This record gives sequence, structure tokens and C-alpha cells, in this order.
Amino acid sequence: MINRDSEIRKLLSLLKHYRVVGIIGTRQVGKTTLARALLNHVSGPSRYYDLENPEDMARLADPMFTLKGLRGLVVIDEIQRVPGLFPILRVLADRPRAPARFLVLASASPELLRQGSESLAGRIIYHELGGFSLDEVGMKNYKRLWLRGGLPRSYLASSDTLSTEWRRGFIGTFLERDLPQLGVAIRSTTLHRFWSMLAHYHGQIWNSSEFGRSFGVADTTVRNYLDLLSSALVVRQLHPWHENISKRQVRSPKAYIADSGLLHTLLGIKNWSDLERHPKVGASWEGFVIEQVIRRAGFKKEDCFFWATHAGAELDLLVVSGRKRIGFEVKLTGSPRVTPSMRSALSDLKLRELYVIHAGEETFRLEKRIRAVALSRLLEDLA
Repeated sequence: MINRDSEIRKLLSLLKHYRVVGIIGTRQVGKTTLARALLNHVSGPSRYYDLENPEDMARLADPMFTLKGLRGLVVIDEIQRVPGLFPILRVLADRPRAPARFLVLASASPELLRQGSESLAGRIIYHELGGFSLDEVGMKNYKRLWLRGGLPRSYLASSDTLSTEWRRGFIGTFLERDLPQLGVAIRSTTLHRFWSMLAHYHGQIWNSSEFGRSFGVADTTVRNYLDLLSSALVVRQLHPWHENISKRQVRSPKAYIADSGLLHTLLGIKNWSDLERHPKVGASWEGFVIEQVIRRAGFKKEDCFFWATHAGAELDLLVVSGRKRIGFEVKLTGSPRVTPSMRSALSDLKLRELYVIHAGEETFRLEKRIRAVALSRLLEDLA
């Protein structure tokens, strides 16, 4: 077991200020384990309902009757299975001096939980739970985390072989069972082919036309596939930043497989030797590092972008928070150097600082406002 104390502290803080808190995350990311651990830190009464348990489903057949008399913390797991619960929670949350607070767990984004977002607008806050991070597993285990990804059962498997087998099973179950439960009517074979193809474009700028030609469908259809997997939290889209400067800028998003372990399974990578020799090793490293930087620094997802011009200048990660702009470049090298693209980003975007995250062992300054940070020192040198 790996303690997720920072996640528990975050949830306790949210529950102090909101009557309904949602934990969202892909299947098997550890939502249930986290919620049960949270109950040990909550004083007063609590109740737990798992909507994959037929007995709990029966108890909530008349949800208003069952829930209205409860006090303390009420946890409802896999709430996307019964979306009709959201209007009930709105009524219960609006009671004066409400005696209960609700923690709901869902294997989808608020976009797929649209009914909940509409019914509980202004009453619920969502916390996205990712897989294990470097903070949680420790820097000495970063290669294992990169290879296997952060899904708990994959990371904690006793061997790389068992980890790979588990991820293969996860992909099949996710496509054949979980997505249909969310109302997705697209054939699992079609989405598996699309997901696998997307893995080979991991970290690249999205091109609807190219994907549409490969599938023999309209651009809007493949864009729907992309948005669907993004809403199911297995794909991340990093949106482009553009502003009024003299250079033509890219306006399409970048697409990443959210978990590095799932990426490697889709690419047929089974072990460290396979990863080191694979042509997508650099793109895999980029996606892994960007995710760890965002989580380590606590950046909000909506503040994170990439930037690129049609002339070739590019910035892997741009964080815009108010007037503050910070840039990040990711380099799979032990000897990073300043490039014309970095200087262009500093000048055009008026960056406060640019960090180059690299695979070496030392952190040092490359130039004024450009600092090279070793991934091995990320926890110490990136506050």
C-alpha cells in the first residue's frame, strides 16, 4: 500500500467548504481505496454506498427516503450508474443547516456527468484523482512509475509481466464494459483501434484530417472519439496558447495518453529494454514529465497549455496564471542546451522563467531566466 496523505488532506479541505464533493478518475485509479481511507479521518457518523453492490442498489431504490435522515459524511461510489441521484442530492444539499455532506465517486469527467453538473451547479466541486505520482512513490522508483504508469494495480504488480497483463485486461474491460455503462454506443473494436493509433501520435499536434482518412470517416467523427476518451479520463488534451503576435501560431491541441503504463501497453512495450529502444521513448518521457510537473507544482489543468508557431518555435508546457507565465521544456538528455526555440518563447511569451526538465543528475542555470532542472531533483528543486 502507498499512503495518499496529500489527497486526503485536499479532500478534507474541500468537504469543509462544499456540501457535495466529487472524486473523478478513470477506473482502477484508487477512488474507492482513497474514500475508505478518508473515513478514518472523519469524525462523526458516516455511511458508504457502492452502486456496484446489488444490496446497496436496493437500499437506494427510494433515495430520498434512504438519504434524507442521514448525518455526517455519506459516500456514494460509482454514482454514474444512477444519474438520477444527482437531483436528489441537490435537494438534500440545499436544506438549511444540512446535517450531511456527500462524497460521490465517478469514473468519468463532469462532461460525461452532465446531468450532475447541471443539477448540482454551484453546489459541487470535483477533484480529479490521478494515478500514483513521484511525490507518493519516491524518486528512486521513477523508472518503475514511468514504465508501468500510476494505476495502483499496475504499479504494485510483482513483476513487469504481471503488470503488462493487468493493463491489457484493463483496456479490454474499459472498452467493452465501462464505456457502454456511460452510454457510449461506439463499438469497442473501433475505439481500441483509435486509441492504439492515438498512442503512436502521443505528444503530437492533433490532426483530424489525418485520422479521418485513416478511419474513412468525417473529421468530426474522429474528433468525437478523441473528446470521448478525454471525457473518460484516459486521454489528455493540452490546448494551444495563442495571442496577438506577428507569428502564425498552432491552434490545434496536443493529445497524450493520460497514463504512461497504458501508453506503453498500447505501443507493445513490455519492459525497460523495450522502452529504451522504442522510437516513441522521447514522446513517452515528455508526457510523463509534464504530468509530474503539473502535479508537483499544483498547477490547475485549465491554466496549462502548449505553444507552437508554424515557423517551428515550440514550448512543451506553458502555465498562465493571471499575469504570471512560466514555461517548461522537456528533454530526454543529460546535457540540455539553450535552443533558439527557447529564446523565442521567452521573448514572445514574456515568460517569467523557463525550466528545462532533463534526464541528468544536476540542477543548474543555463542563462538568465532559463534553469535546467534534473528530474531526479524535481521534488527538491520545483516547489
